[in-house]
Amino acid sequence: MTLALSYGRQWISEEDVDAVRDCLRGDYLTQGPRVAEFEASLRRATGARYAVAVSSGTAALHLAYEALGFGPGDTGVTSAISFVATANAFLYCGGSARFADVEPDTALIDIESLRRVASTGPRPKIIAPVDLGGHTFDRLAVRRIADDLGAMVVEDAAHSLGAAYTAGGESFLVGSCAHADAAILSFHPVKHITTAEGGAVLTRHEHVYQRLLSLRSHGIHRDPTRFVRGAEDPYAGPWYYEQTELGHHYRLPDVLCALGTSQMKRLAEFVTRRRELAALYDRAFASDRFASKLRPLEVRAREGSAYHLYVVQLIERVGESLRDVARRRRRLFDSLREQGILAQVHYIPIPWQPFYAKSGAAEYPGAESYYARSLSLPMFPAMEEADVARVVAAVEEGLG
Repeated sequence: MTLALSYGRQWISEEDVDAVRDCLRGDYLTQGPRVAEFEASLRRATGARYAVAVSSGTAALHLAYEALGFGPGDTGVTSAISFVATANAFLYCGGSARFADVEPDTALIDIESLRRVASTGPRPKIIAPVDLGGHTFDRLAVRRIADDLGAMVVEDAAHSLGAAYTAGGESFLVGSCAHADAAILSFHPVKHITTAEGGAVLTRHEHVYQRLLSLRSHGIHRDPTRFVRGAEDPYAGPWYYEQTELGHHYRLPDVLCALGTSQMKRLAEFVTRRRELAALYDRAFASDRFASKLRPLEVRAREGSAYHLYVVQLIERVGESLRDVARRRRRLFDSLREQGILAQVHYIPIPWQPFYAKSGAAEYPGAESYYARSLSLPMFPAMEEADVARVVAAVEEGLG
């Protein structure tokens, strides 16, 4: 029986299993030394000054916004194409979310749309563009817009751990926060490395880092130098702690950090393999038999992409509407499923969600065009060349 190929999946080694087993047999399952070890591995891999591990990528977004002072009455701007958490986290903080359109052929934030949206109405406190599929948005352009408006930047790098980008002629690692106030990561099983569920916030600001530590764990600290009660107070002692703000329970336990630290040892290997698989797909889809039917998503800096996703786009026929293209995309999706290829679509435009639908989709033509034409094909490091060939053959059959 031929196994189904999902669009993404984890790769767990015996070393990963051993790391988790050792933690399970140790003294700490949570709030122990493996959290700091995992955070140190993230700093080394990204060049970030500070890293705070949390329970999910969504928790990372919430804490990043809150630690930067985003709150009731504030507005944030993000990409129209992303998972809903990027926008939802603004609302968790009591603020509101607005959306900039994306480029239809890259799915990355459209800089002119961002400039227009951010300059109209209330000025945003935070701009949170998205690295879609492991491909990086224009950080220098976003930073310039943010500086002009007095806004902060949070990179949604949930798809791009291990990627690099160029700005001003220099190369930077995603997550270094060289052009952002914070960046977030996700460690869901389909991402570059996994902790089963988990995420992290990276930042270059010491005060943001300290606030993240507090918010991650109920707003509680155990630093005697900051206690309201003095050291000699009989109500204080080695057990004592103080809550100084309303925080959350967003900690990532040791047992999952043990898995993450082990996975991080193979991050470079994983990213290299993703790039190799992408190159195989690129060569296959460059052939004449696909020329008028389908093309890979445009990637402007292939050498720097972390290729979380491999997205292809159907080519519009003369006189064809986007709804017609979407119908053909659905037929291809169903055909692939019948052949055991579990493709996916990333993502439904957030402004289309009933919760956010307060204006027509026509306001986001780039997002609509991208969404109607796009499909994510299997992309994960454990794939073999034969798997890529199988996917390509299934796509060709599905296209008729």
